[in-house]
Amino acid sequence: MSDGDRTATRLLQSSASHSYDPAIEIDWDAALSAGKYFVPPHRSSLYGTTIWDGLSEEQRITLTRHEAASIAGLGIWFETILMQLLIRSYYGQDPTTAHAQYGLTEVADECRHSVMFGKMIEKLGTPVYRPDGVNAALGKWIGATATGPRMFAAILICEEILDTLQREAMASEQVEPLVRMVSRIHVVEEARHVRYAREELARQVRAAGPRRLMLDKLVIGRAAYLCGTRLIHPAVYKSIGVRPSDGWRAARANPHFRETIRWAGERVVAYLGELDLIDGPGKPLWKRSGLL
Repeated sequence: MSDGDRTATRLLQSSASHSYDPAIEIDWDAALSAGKYFVPPHRSSLYGTTIWDGLSEEQRITLTRHEAASIAGLGIWFETILMQLLIRSYYGQDPTTAHAQYGLTEVADECRHSVMFGKMIEKLGTPVYRPDGVNAALGKWIGATATGPRMFAAILICEEILDTLQREAMASEQVEPLVRMVSRIHVVEEARHVRYAREELARQVRAAGPRRLMLDKLVIGRAAYLCGTRLIHPAVYKSIGVRPSDGWRAARANPHFRETIRWAGERVVAYLGELDLIDGPGKPLWKRSGLL
């Protein structure tokens, strides 16, 4: 049995024991709690700025409601790409192997997660925030073509950033219980996905040649830039009467939020650094992402 099949066998057993159905586990009809934030307030993109200081408590909560929806929207976008990648990879595999079967199991997990995030956004009553323009076009390209290191590294960046943010949110008494429950389910199941992606990425890097890795590093750097700069969509600031461009600039300059982005990406940056996937043609994009 290959290393990949051994890992997949363990993850299949974990999936059988620790999987959740959000339609059953979450009471979607329950009213949202009064006075609760939707991300920990110190993780809001404007926390500590003069804009934040001028907001009422209700406006601050409203902003975090839209920020939580933005994070969920980015999660759905990346999960949709991941499902395409996994299905394309499965197409040529032996369906009797644990490795192939775990790939399908992860697709099933991601389907439930995307439904869960979509229902949460609906419950929050916000717009659907997701990448657009060039980012949307790049997402379609990656979903249709990506293989090897860039496939797993690009997804791992988003997965690990969301995982770090949600681990804190699910433990915070300041955060709305619905968001905490969604975060808890995602964290438990995403731990398997991160383990799978990390081990698969390491194998793919070992198998790739230097020329192939140069292109991969550029694509990975672009994915890092997207995650770092579009985790919070500029349009969220409309919810508190701030122009998107003004809010985005304030967030990008905010030392508190800059530290949040760096902190959220700390684990994945360290891991990708160990695999030598940051230095090279994608390094300038990493620097602009705020993750380094």
